[in-house]
Formats: sequence, C-alpha cells, structure tokens
Amino acid sequence: MRTLLFFAASLLTASICCAEPAPDVGPAADVKVSVTLDAGEQSGSADATVRIHASRDTVWSLITSCGEALNLVPGLVGCDVLETAPDKSWQRIRHVMNYSWYVPKLTYELHATYDKPSSIDVARVAGDLKTLHVAWTLKSDGDYTVTRYVIDLVPGFWVPRWLVRGALRRDLPKMLRALRSRAEAVQHP
Repeated sequence: MRTLLFFAASLLTASICCAEPAPDVGPAADVKVSVTLDAGEQSGSADATVRIHASRDTVWSLITSCGEALNLVPGLVGCDVLETAPDKSWQRIRHVMNYSWYVPKLTYELHATYDKPSSIDVARVAGDLKTLHVAWTLKSDGDYTVTRYVIDLVPGFWVPRWLVRGALRRDLPKMLRALRSRAEAVQHP
C-alpha cells in the first residue's frame, strides 16, 4: 500500500492552472515551497522541502501508505492499490479526489517506482489528468530526514487562478506539515 507520495499530487491536481511563483510559507519558512505556473499552457510545477525529525524508514512508511494518504491529503477520498510488482519495486494506484464542490471529482491512475528508502518516482498512466509526474527524495541528516517533493502537472482542464493560489499557499504546506507531525509522532511517541 504505497501512496502518500501521490497525496501532494492529488492536492495539486484539483488546483494547478495559472499564477506567479508562491513565496515560502509558514513560520520561519519551515516548509520551503516554490511554485511556477504557466497561465497560457495550463501547466505548472512545484518544489517543496520539509525537514522531519524522524528516520527515512518512518517517513517512507507514511508516504507509501494509502491509509495515511487519506488522512493527510486535502480532498483525497479514495486510494486503491491496483497492482504491485512481485519485488515491490513498483505499484499501480488509483486516486479519487473530491477537493470541493466547485471542482469536479477527479479519478486517475498512477504508476509509482520505488527505490527504498531514498526516492519515489510517480507518473500518471490513466484518468482525468493530462500529465502528472511526482518525485520524492528522502535524505538522512542525523536524526532528521530532509524530504523533497517535486511535481509537474497539466490538469487538462481550466482551473481559476484564485483557486490555484489558495491551494498552493495553504494546502501544500499544510500537507507537508501534517506529514512531518505524523512522522514525528510515530518516531517519538
């Protein structure tokens, strides 16, 4: 059950469209987020980093769990593992997003490739999105894990600019902070 890696993708699938780069968000920029959106092409990318006081294995177990994804990703209402490689090096996963009443429900399938415990590469293979590529990188830093999340997305439909700005400035940092809180609670009960 590997899927939290898609949680941020799910978050952004309901929102990316057109805006200018977003500044670092939060107290003392505890979550670093850089967003670039292309108004003309209806595409965008984001790069986010958070430092988590937990081991890579702990963070890995959370970002690869459908159950955890449902608790951490705003709007994610369905997460199903459809297929898993015998050696667990990849999975095919279905997500259902119901972000809000003013955004249509989205269903899409992803192919995730795992290099435990350091990286995950995710790509859309079917569904409501035109393009989706996500990469997670986990690096140990003493008792901490530096977690980096990068996404490239083309929704394939128009999304209002105000929705994009709001989602990226509020929900992406919120999701990464929730990941950090959950990982630290699991690591240090």
